[in-house]
Amino acid sequence: MSADPRLRSKAVPVPPPPPPEEVSEQIQVGLDGSNDAVTPPNDKKSSDGGYKLKFCTVCASNNNRSMEAHLQLSSAQYPVISFGTGSLVRLPGPSITQPNVYAFNTTTYDAMYRELESKDARLYRANGILNMLDRNRHTKRYPERWQDWRVGAPRTSHKEDKGASGVEGGVVDVVITCEERCWDAVVDDLLSRGSPLNRPVHVFNVDIKDNHEEALVGGKAILDLATRLNDAANEERALKGPRSWDAGHGAARVGFDERVPDILGEWQEKWPGLPALWTLAWF
Repeated sequence: MSADPRLRSKAVPVPPPPPPEEVSEQIQVGLDGSNDAVTPPNDKKSSDGGYKLKFCTVCASNNNRSMEAHLQLSSAQYPVISFGTGSLVRLPGPSITQPNVYAFNTTTYDAMYRELESKDARLYRANGILNMLDRNRHTKRYPERWQDWRVGAPRTSHKEDKGASGVEGGVVDVVITCEERCWDAVVDDLLSRGSPLNRPVHVFNVDIKDNHEEALVGGKAILDLATRLNDAANEERALKGPRSWDAGHGAARVGFDERVPDILGEWQEKWPGLPALWTLAWF
């Protein structure tokens, strides 16, 4: 059996589940107290009809690492959304003291691409920024900020985003960050939200250097981790029944939760250059 990765890296103690309460399997209460956050069962299937976990990838600006992982997961037919944890989107500029700064949730990747192309196409093509933004604008519309995400609120307005299918209900099973400070921000934010949906979520960090080459390798590693987790989820879902599993009931998912440390340990042996963290949190 693989060693528990929590003994090899920083980990946050697993918080106890919130008090049991009646939670509808089809209607989840939004963070604003409304009951319009419809959470349908996950109908996203692979080509062979298998169940798919729902994923979320996170980095600082929702541009490089999280978007490469988003694209790779989406291309593998996993339901996926992505976010950044920074206060603003920051992209390299002509010098370290002159970054290009944009707002989350409103400035599209296409607008960033066109602006930087007009400023200095040669510079931003040479440093890979235009290629990155071109990839992003064909994957989703604009960078989103994690702290602004209303968990459980419908995301049906994101029809042009690849990977949105299966995540319209606004919940995910797994969050994967790409930097330890982003992991800290996500875990702290989840704790502050008070678990309004009483739904478990596994939060991982795969530490990836913020450059285009490392992002590509990291995206492949995240896809490998996602596949391992999804294989285990399929087995546990078949044992416990899809109804309780799809509703996110803790009792139905306890077997899967207990398998995650070993899955992560085996994954870490294959990817020793990408230090990983993990904790179980609650939406």
